[in-house]
Amino acid sequence: MPIAIAVTSADLVLPPTDQHTPGAHVLSPPERQDFADALAEFSDLLGSHGHVVAVHPATAPLPYIQRLHAVRAMLETDRIALLPSALPPLGTAVLVRQLRQLSTCDFAPGVLGASARLLAHYVYAGALLASGNRLHRVPVPLPARNGAGRGGPCAVLAGPAPQVVRADGDVALAGPQFATTLTYAPGALGSEWVTGRLAKQWQVQGLHPVPVPAESAAWWGTGKLVEFAAAIPDVSLLYQMVSQMRQESCHWCGLTLIGDRCAFCSAPVNPPERAPRAIGTGRRKALAPGAG
Repeated sequence: MPIAIAVTSADLVLPPTDQHTPGAHVLSPPERQDFADALAEFSDLLGSHGHVVAVHPATAPLPYIQRLHAVRAMLETDRIALLPSALPPLGTAVLVRQLRQLSTCDFAPGVLGASARLLAHYVYAGALLASGNRLHRVPVPLPARNGAGRGGPCAVLAGPAPQVVRADGDVALAGPQFATTLTYAPGALGSEWVTGRLAKQWQVQGLHPVPVPAESAAWWGTGKLVEFAAAIPDVSLLYQMVSQMRQESCHWCGLTLIGDRCAFCSAPVNPPERAPRAIGTGRRKALAPGAG
């Protein structure tokens, strides 16, 4: 059985782009499930798949995140990886789809979990907004419209590098320098700019329309948007990217991993070394009466 990929919302489970991509398990939120059932849910996943890679948005409600950590702690296991994603909703869903693709490969659980951070750097996630006046999650200033104000449609790139440009301007969003397909989700805004101008500028090799995630309006500050994410669709290329990374053994849980931190136990690859204590600086214990 492939390693289980779990998510906190059905919106994070996009349709597969090939017939070999497995689905993902949608976890039940705290308001719909008591704690005992949550423990049983994860226990069943562990029993069926051995390890669970659970992806959740970094903006998920705090009670939900606390529930995930509490379940992991109660089960006393290092076989559950809890991975927050700072990508926008559709970008996170595309990342999850890539993890689903790789879950059928021969990667060790620690390698698959750690690959999420690597793959996130190659997801170009953004949105076309009718107005960026309520945009707060992308740390770049909005460009002026003809030198007078901030109104009007704008195209925003949240990652890998934040960028905002005028949709009707001459400046283009910095796109990927490798082959991608473009997944897009129209909200209450026409998608012609995304499927036409942006797709041509980024030279995407395919277009995949999907429903807009429920959290997109809150993330981008408006429901008048078209969210998009360009990413590598070919599992063989994803496999090559991950397999070329140097593999390490986690000094804490023993899993094989890539990168600088274990996705399952959060231990760094190279733990900080303690500076040697100077002789005579330690606290001395008083000898008990009669001790030699």
